[in-house]
Amino acid sequence: MAEFVPVRENRASARNSRAHLRVRRWHWFIIVPVACGLLAFALPRSRTYILRSAGHALVNPQRPINSADVIVVAIDAGGAGTLEAADLEHRGVSDHVAVFHDPPTEADREFLRRGLPYDDRAAISTRQLQLLGVRNIEQVPRTTTGSEEEGEILPGWCQRHGYRSVVLVTSADHSRRLSRILRRSLHGVPVSITVVASPYSNFNPDEWWQTRAGARTEIIELQKLVFDIARHPLS
Repeated sequence: MAEFVPVRENRASARNSRAHLRVRRWHWFIIVPVACGLLAFALPRSRTYILRSAGHALVNPQRPINSADVIVVAIDAGGAGTLEAADLEHRGVSDHVAVFHDPPTEADREFLRRGLPYDDRAAISTRQLQLLGVRNIEQVPRTTTGSEEEGEILPGWCQRHGYRSVVLVTSADHSRRLSRILRRSLHGVPVSITVVASPYSNFNPDEWWQTRAGARTEIIELQKLVFDIARHPLS
């Protein structure tokens, strides 16, 4: 006689099986980068090539930069983004540059409460752009930080201002992941955004392993990129 298995147990078994498959899938996304790193150090001849390939995996491939309605400095681009935005403006890519508003933190508000002078990142970038000869500068409003928020804010902000083409300047190590985020957020939106990696970025994809800061940036950003690919493989 065939053994009777309750439906509830079958469902629980199916859920456990799916969970096990998900865990195994995440394991591969962790094991593969680690294995590539070990292989790179085990094979001296191919080590430099593999390490450089890992560095360039973070950098968005550069496309020809045509004229645009506005140049935007990404949230975490810092001074490198400001310099490249000014260079692009002088090259005639656009006569408008925008920076993201920098909402104050608790510490910033305390400085203001005590009457101390305080310049946020947006104010510093604006002043630097002005000193670099950029005249038309505006701010993109935001309330929090993070790359995902750039993907949520930019499309709507561009449509409200009638911008149809944008050049977004960011740091080299952050450019590929940011490009993936924007491709998802721009689905069905009549706005074209070209992500440009600033050549003034501290991260050098050809030599990142030679400094502790470069290695830390590579490890952190590669993990973020791998998780983004795992969550959105078709981006």
